[in-house]
Amino acid sequence: MINFTPKKTKNALFLSIFACIMLIIGIFSISSCSKTEACKLTANYTKDVNSAQRTAMVAYCTANSINYTIDSSGVLYQIVSPGASTKVNLCESLSITYTGKLLTGTQFDAGTFTASLSQLVTGWQIVVPKIGKGGHMKILIPSSLAYGSQANGSIPANSPLFFDIVLN
Repeated sequence: MINFTPKKTKNALFLSIFACIMLIIGIFSISSCSKTEACKLTANYTKDVNSAQRTAMVAYCTANSINYTIDSSGVLYQIVSPGASTKVNLCESLSITYTGKLLTGTQFDAGTFTASLSQLVTGWQIVVPKIGKGGHMKILIPSSLAYGSQANGSIPANSPLFFDIVLN
């Protein structure tokens, strides 16, 4: 026969409650970090309303024969080739070949890199999910959805940007 003293009963009760709390915390931690939930993320942004930049972006499209679509965010884009039918999401690590230019035509960067879409500028997060792997698009991003009022390397502050990208 087991003899429970009040002290052993209190310890057993405490350990049982502690174990239940830890189990609940573990379940919430796992479910809040599940990949399916994280991949439902969409880009967080405020719609760009800078009409001077919009005018410059439209003029760039006209001068460079870009048949653009205007996203509700203010990004202008042209899907040259849609790529795979399965579209990318913010959680994916992507290999991207790109060229980046200022609207003056000055190239500020080009190359191929691999990164999670969620780590890139907001303008990319908004429109890149419109294509699949193998897709090709041209994007004009207002400064508010790129680097904003901060200069970044050779990119001056408040610069709308043009990108020609291919998802590898």
